[in-house]
Amino acid sequence: MLSIIQAAGWPIWPLIIASVISLTIIGWHLWTFNLVAPKDLLSQVQEWVKQGAVTPEKVAQLEKHSYLGQVFAAGLRNARSSREVMQEEIEEAGRRVAHEIEQPHLKYGLSFLVSLNTLGTIASVSPLLGLFGTVIGMVEIFGALRPSGGSPVELAHGISVALYNTAMGLIVAIPSMIFYRYFRARAETLVLEMEQQAIKLVKIVHGERK
Repeated sequence: MLSIIQAAGWPIWPLIIASVISLTIIGWHLWTFNLVAPKDLLSQVQEWVKQGAVTPEKVAQLEKHSYLGQVFAAGLRNARSSREVMQEEIEEAGRRVAHEIEQPHLKYGLSFLVSLNTLGTIASVSPLLGLFGTVIGMVEIFGALRPSGGSPVELAHGISVALYNTAMGLIVAIPSMIFYRYFRARAETLVLEMEQQAIKLVKIVHGERK
């Protein structure tokens, strides 16, 4: 690996950094998407409602549980309001959660490290960074050509820089684009699932009230 980095030259470093960030974002979302909407959460909240055991402490705990928990907590805080008010609060919480899924908030300004927008940017920019490395390699090739004959070592290095950077740009860009599109589609599906479960919660709460 080190020999490849040396052969690719300094233009490879932005691509290496981009690949590390891309892997971080992919790993983050593969992990967090499994925690967005736990399947048994609605049945647990339903039991609370039936037993009249919804307390501020449980609502606060629910809010910290998951993204779906945040939506449910917004609804339960307005359980004594009308169906319309409860629905509005749930929808507002759903919009916040949808944004949070794609753009998580981290401390110290590190949110970009797990943002889907960053992943999409990497997918778009990586081929250009690879092309930049190709241009640098071509410049080195032409710089090695002299009337008296070019140095084979310098020519080989220029070719290595050009080819390795082109390949690395594609290696980073292709998986990044695939996962970016997958995560965007998955996020939309999860938001829809949460909306459906939130509607069931409204029916459960107002059904119990009747």
